[in-house]
Amino acid sequence: METTTTTTNRWVQLLLLVLVISAGNNKNAILVRKVLADSVTLEEAKLLRDEVREMFYHAFDGYMENAFPLDELKPLSCEGVDTLGGYALTLIDSLDMLALLGDKEQFTFSVEWIGKNLRFDINKTVSVFETSIRVLGGLLSAHLIASDYTTGMRIPSYENQLLHLAEDLARRMLPAFDTPTGIPFGSVNLLHGVDEHESKITSTAGGGTLTLEFGVLSHLTNDPIFEQVTKNAVRGLWVRRSRLNLVGAHINVFTGEWTQKDAGIGTSIDSFYEYLLKAYLLFGDEEYLFVFNEAYAAAMQNLFKDPWYVEVNMDSAVMVWPLFNSLQAFWPGLQVLAGDIDPAIRTHAAFFSVWKRYGFTPEGFNLATLNVQHGQKSYPLRPELIESTYWLYKATRDPRYLDAGRDMVASLQYGTRCPCGYCHITDVEFHEKEDHMESFFLAETVKYLWLLFDLAVGPDNLVENGPYKYIFSTEGHLLPATPQISLVREHCSYFGAYCRSGDIVQDSHKSNTSLNPGKTNTTSFYGGWIHGGYPSDSLFVESSSSSGLIKGLCPGLTHGQKYGIPYMDSTDAIQEEEPTRQQEHVS
Repeated sequence: METTTTTTNRWVQLLLLVLVISAGNNKNAILVRKVLADSVTLEEAKLLRDEVREMFYHAFDGYMENAFPLDELKPLSCEGVDTLGGYALTLIDSLDMLALLGDKEQFTFSVEWIGKNLRFDINKTVSVFETSIRVLGGLLSAHLIASDYTTGMRIPSYENQLLHLAEDLARRMLPAFDTPTGIPFGSVNLLHGVDEHESKITSTAGGGTLTLEFGVLSHLTNDPIFEQVTKNAVRGLWVRRSRLNLVGAHINVFTGEWTQKDAGIGTSIDSFYEYLLKAYLLFGDEEYLFVFNEAYAAAMQNLFKDPWYVEVNMDSAVMVWPLFNSLQAFWPGLQVLAGDIDPAIRTHAAFFSVWKRYGFTPEGFNLATLNVQHGQKSYPLRPELIESTYWLYKATRDPRYLDAGRDMVASLQYGTRCPCGYCHITDVEFHEKEDHMESFFLAETVKYLWLLFDLAVGPDNLVENGPYKYIFSTEGHLLPATPQISLVREHCSYFGAYCRSGDIVQDSHKSNTSLNPGKTNTTSFYGGWIHGGYPSDSLFVESSSSSGLIKGLCPGLTHGQKYGIPYMDSTDAIQEEEPTRQQEHVS
């Protein structure tokens, strides 16, 4: 059995290598080929931006007219359905997109309606993960926009109703965190807490993708409990990593034992990596950065089969699943934030070649057979590849990403448009439609497309020209780095390592990278914001006392003193075969 597995792994790795090499020499290579479309002109970019705006309103108006206040729209039958908790999910998920588009009238109506009508004291069992990223994140983002006059969308009559709702909702989810490991249950009843028969198995993404929303809530309410429980959940996952610094897909929240040891960057794990980096960028907490650097290095060493990513056993790094799944497509965008541009470009090209082949990305594409994975043929309007396209265009200004965006708009318009909105595709090979439209289509998919083309024509929106730098949550919600959220003097003092102003080691770097799309520098991320490889105005690249963002470290303290958690040095983790620490277990 071992010999067969080894032979299979070598064959798959050889196939991947051949594909990469052939792609470099053959412009018609199946999986990694050059986009041959004519570049999008400035005028066409304006038209595409307006077309995406119309796409948003076609779906949003369809929801408001046919489904509101139910959770989601059935775009073929023009009906509504409750899918999460029965609290106008699609409207909440759409709030900050309305603000981005400058639609003050609809934004005001929506915020006021939610403030007057929404309640969470209901006997509903909901997903902690989905409720946090969609509902809690949507409420917090809209609150921060509606309460701040500098956004241009302040509502004079607004009195923090969405913040009060967000706090109430989060408190109703707190019982889920009452586990021996600190890793939360996957579901919680909003009225009665965790059911005695609730599953003790949860995903790594489900337990590790709560820090942004709960952390922002702590900063806005001055109650540390929300930030504490979600940070403990991340620690509970990370301390159970393998000696290779890999995490599995599913874990028992009581015993801490991994029930699925497949490590990857896609399904069940994806946003765990995302929130490690973004929590550092938003809150300045270096523990998240330290963990991200170790986790990212391990992923690149063990999962990256240039330009693809595979799933491996978290203990042995033996390949178990040569599969591209659609949730992996967020990764190049995360690499842009981390400053690792070159592999992001190659991986995006590979992922986009799958889109070009089918018109969409299927949920699973088998890298061994070069076909859609059986049982994973659908495209539920996912935004991840579009998100990475936006970030890579922002980083490089390479017109190929506008060309990609144009192709994506065409696919969505001709393949998924329905009478009242946009439909899921059940089979990417035959483009069969399903009567379902996820709320994230409005929260993310059209948002990233609109931002892409607005950036191309000269941006005029809250993200690019607003008063703050913004972090996008994994649901695409806008979380601003305001002084209240990104606290300067807390940057080094999370565990009592308070830095006097003179102790902070400041680094001020600004990119002078040329906008020439043919010339892209490899970039690095270290101890602060992102440096090099893209225009200085495009990402988090400069220190700003007004926004609460600083770069710097408290000197003289070890990681153990700062964090209280034993870590293996990242270089030792890569270079040494034998483990150098004891893995912790909770019985």
